[in-house]
This record gives sequence, structure tokens and C-alpha cells, in this order.
Amino acid sequence: MCGICGLVGQSGKREQIIHQMMEAILHRGPDGEGTFFDERAALGFRRLAIVDLDHGDQPMFNETGDLVLVFNGEIYNFKELRQELMQKGHTFANQSDSEVLLHAYEEFGTDMLSRLRGMFGFAIWDRKKSRLFMARDPFGIKPVYYCPAADGSLAFASEIKSLLKVPSYKKEVNEAALDVYLTFQYSALEETFFKGIYKLLPGHFLIWEDGKYRTQAYEILGLTPDPAIPSEEKRRRLKEALTDSVAMHLRSDVEVGTFLSSGVDSSYLAAVSDVQKSFSVGFDGDHYNELKDLADDPNVKKDHHEKKITPEEYWEAIPRAMYHMDEPLADASCIALYFVDQLASEYVKVVFSGEGSDELFGGYPIYHEPLSLRPVDALPGGIKKQLRRWAEKGDGRRGKNFIRRGATPLEERFCGNANIFTAEEKHALLRSGRGTPSSEITKEVYDRNRSLGPVERMQEIDLNFWLPGDILLKADKMSMAHSLESRVPFLDREVYKAARILTTDEKVKGDQTKILFRGIAQEVLPPSTALKPKLGFPVPIRVWLRQPEYYTRLQEAFAGEGAKRFFNTELLEKLLQAHISGVKDNSRKLWTIYAFLVWYQIYFESADPGAYAVPPKPLAMLQARNRKTNLSPQNIRR
Repeated sequence: MCGICGLVGQSGKREQIIHQMMEAILHRGPDGEGTFFDERAALGFRRLAIVDLDHGDQPMFNETGDLVLVFNGEIYNFKELRQELMQKGHTFANQSDSEVLLHAYEEFGTDMLSRLRGMFGFAIWDRKKSRLFMARDPFGIKPVYYCPAADGSLAFASEIKSLLKVPSYKKEVNEAALDVYLTFQYSALEETFFKGIYKLLPGHFLIWEDGKYRTQAYEILGLTPDPAIPSEEKRRRLKEALTDSVAMHLRSDVEVGTFLSSGVDSSYLAAVSDVQKSFSVGFDGDHYNELKDLADDPNVKKDHHEKKITPEEYWEAIPRAMYHMDEPLADASCIALYFVDQLASEYVKVVFSGEGSDELFGGYPIYHEPLSLRPVDALPGGIKKQLRRWAEKGDGRRGKNFIRRGATPLEERFCGNANIFTAEEKHALLRSGRGTPSSEITKEVYDRNRSLGPVERMQEIDLNFWLPGDILLKADKMSMAHSLESRVPFLDREVYKAARILTTDEKVKGDQTKILFRGIAQEVLPPSTALKPKLGFPVPIRVWLRQPEYYTRLQEAFAGEGAKRFFNTELLEKLLQAHISGVKDNSRKLWTIYAFLVWYQIYFESADPGAYAVPPKPLAMLQARNRKTNLSPQNIRR
């Protein structure tokens, strides 16, 4: 796990620029650094040493020195690929997964990407052809950003803050991103909140040559339910894939720990991997404190470390979290993740985390909605239109929201696990008058999955938007803020193959979710944990925003210049007062706006955004985390 950056096609003081870009992402790799320069390219690298501690430094070269690699991530099947490439005549200088990428590119070209099991964002500079090849993993676990310039040059990096060090780039807010963010609660566009800076999409690669670049998809996530395969066979395949994935993800030359909540996903990973250290955080109050519900099963909870986050700590951490996110994120659990990553980083360099299970196995409660809405959805179109018009009249009658949602096409009502502001609300709120419907953003995915059932269509929206845009982005940015590698064993190529063929009733039935996976989990977990309903990561924002010491922070932000530039501030105050008085729970809307304003203050009003960075860890702590692990695939509970 590392940080990468580079410039291609640019002349001038590149050495100084690259070192500034590297310094901005020091937290991603405090163990070492490296640079490469030739006439057309400059590459920078920060290392967090996980595999082949002594010989995995980058930039890395092939035998002839014609190919140069900078790589962020892990390739878990690198040993198998290495053996295959050696049989084809390739010779290796070290035991790292990084070198495998170089030889795989030599042998397979861009087709190499379909062979990789792992998380990655990497760039290979071909010195003979003066060509840059850059790629991102299919799930979007690792981020990659790029910034093309008018002169044909291109800059890239693992984080946006690194690209802000390029002198030719001039910061400007992308107001189209703000419009979409107010609905999705994250940046859902290819162009980021910084105008002119783009994210390389999951499952895509980029090629730059002769001052021109192109991006291309090599893998798009989608589901193919197969009712012809018996459920027991699917269960066997999924269990086998999960066991194999956990074993692969344990490959490390430093100790691996795990996050632990009271839910099935993290408990399953803790039980089957036999890792020794686990980490949890919670808040005061039973509804917001999972610490009290952690399983006491000795196979799950071993050398356990936990922290209760105080409100004061939480609010003080918000600016640091928003700085490290690069773009505003209105997911309140992001700050809680900041603290559990901080806690884990004091003991280990690598942790397991349960992201991806809900999207693949059907874990979100909202996936029940198509089943419960069937009575309304089955009505003729004309009747549904009349019912929708009636339900949208605000006379407060019970059941109207149910009727309205049932009479609204899936493409219009579902854009993922967050749907904060409607297009009409945004039009009134934004000074720009923007108000893009979510359906314009999700249309491409919905158009290609019309043949699927409604639950699978919702899953595909989450796999392509919510998962990379919110869940995985905060997992990467919050862990790397603390120089910690977060691994996600559920998001593995073979697990995905086994999960994508599941039918609706193997995922969602009655009041239960993740049906098939929970059955597998019951083999290693008590029923109280394996069958526990999804809770998420509850944060008491709703409660805090009715307390003077915290709602006054929003009042101050809403009176600031940033709020006046982008929003109708009278509406902001009305939203806040309605929440404070208890008339309506506006906490998610208020938090979405506040998160943006904190981010804007850091990156556009502060003289030194870097002042919000997490302080570097003491050298003694970094060295202590470099001890060898005693874990191996043999430790897996099968």
C-alpha cells in the first residue's frame, strides 16, 4: 500500500514539483520514497512496506529498464502469477507483487488486468514508446486521479491534494459536482469537485501518448442470477471462494488485524482468519454503541482494543477527516472510521474490513422495498400516475410515502443508499439554480440492466456508485490518513463470481437479508451474530444537532462567505430551525451541507490546507509495526 504520483509530457522544474507532490501524500507511505526522471516522464512514490520489506522499493524496473512502475495496492495472487510468468521465461529480481505487474504487462499487455486479484491503482511508463499505462481495480478499492493540461501533458496521483501541487493547475470548484453531491452525499461524477481533475473510474485504464490520452473500460460490474444452479452448489462455491480470498488477503510480511463490529461481516472475517488483534469504536447511548453487543466468542474476540468516541473528539476531527477525504463526503460514519483506523494504526499496519458484503450478498434493508411495494407497483401505469399525484400532495396522511414510492419508477426513486435532496429542493437551495435529477446520473447503469429483477438492478447501482463513491473511498482515505492498509476480502474476483449468480430469494426473503451468506456464517458464528439485522455504523448526528454547542457550529458555517456563495442561506436557516424545534428530522440534509462547507473552508479559504493533515506517527511506532506476522493460509478455519 503506497502513494503514487507523476507527470508526463511536461518540462520545467519537475524534480521540485514531484517532491512537493510526494510530500502531500507522505501519510500514504512513511516507510520510504523513490523518484524517476527521463526526458518525458517524472514519477514519484511513497512506500508503506507490507510485502518483501527489504526489496519492494519503487519506482521499479524490468530487466532492461524500459518499463518503470509505481504501484499502490496489493496483488494477492502474485505468487501464482509469478510462477506462471517464470514458466514463460521471465526472470525476477525480488519477491514483491510489484514486479509481477511489470512482467505481466510485458507478457499480456492490457489483458493482464483480467488476471489480477487485488486492489490497485498503478502506472507503467514505457520508455521506448513514451507511453503511460495507468489502471484501477474493478471495484474501485484504490483511488487514482488525473489532470490533463492544455499543453498535452498529464499529471496523476493517488490523492487530489498531490495534484494541487502542480503549478499549472488553478483551483476552481466544480459546481456540477456540488449539485450531484447534494443528492448522493458523495462525488458521483467522473470530474471531481476540483474542476479539471478527474477520477479514473473503477475497472478502467488510461493510456497517454504523444500529448493525447484515452480511458477505456476493461471490466464493468454486473449481476447474472442463475436459478438453474442449485442453492447448495452456489453455497459451496461461495464458501470456497470466501475461504480462498481470506487466505489470499492474509499474505503479508507484517501482522494483520481486523475491524470488529457486532455484525456478521466483520465477525465472520475475524472468526475464519484467526487474526489475533481486533479493533472497535462506539459512542455513548445504547442505540449508538455496538461495543456492548460484540460477540464474546473466543474465535472472534481475542486481543481486542476499543474506544468510545466523545462528541468533543468527533467534532474536532471533522476538519482532519475532510482534508484527507480530498472531496466532501456527507457520510457521518466517515469520522467514526477515522477513529477506528487511528486506533488500529497504533498496533498493526494492515487490517481486514467488511466492505462489499452488503452490495454482493444483498445486505441493505432497502433491498426489501421492491418486495413490499409489489401491490402498488403491479397496478396499471395510469392508475399509478394518479396515485402518485395524490400521494405527493402534502396533507400528512399516513401511508402516502409508501404509495408515492410504489407508484414511482425504480429508476427515479433509487439512486443508492443515500438520496438526500430532490432535484426540486436543490433548485431552490442552490444559488446557481441547478437541480439535476439523480436519474440522469444513474441512467447508463439502469439502461444496461433492464433485464434484471428490481433487487439486482438496485445492487448494480450500489456496486457502481455507492460502493466506490462512498464506502470504499472513505475506507481508503481514512486508513491511509493513519498510514494503515485496509484490506477487503469480500471484494475479490472469485467471491464476486460466486455472488453474482445468486437469485433474489438467495439474498432477500421475509425480513432477512444476505440469506445464503448468513447460512455460511452460521458455521463459525453464533446465530445471534450471524442473523443479526444490519445496523450500519450509527452516529448520533440527529441528537447532537439539537444541542446548542453543536447546532451553533452550523449556524456559524451557514452565515459564512462559502454558504452565501453557493446557497440560499434563508433556506439553510429554515432547515436548521425545523430540526432544532423537532418539527422534522433534517439531520442528513444539514450534515450534507455542513460537510461541504467544512471542505470548502479547508481547500478554498484556508491559506494552508496541509495544516489539517494528521500528524506523522512517531518513528518508534512505525518501526514496531514492521514485525513479521505469524499468520498464514494454514490458519484459515475451513
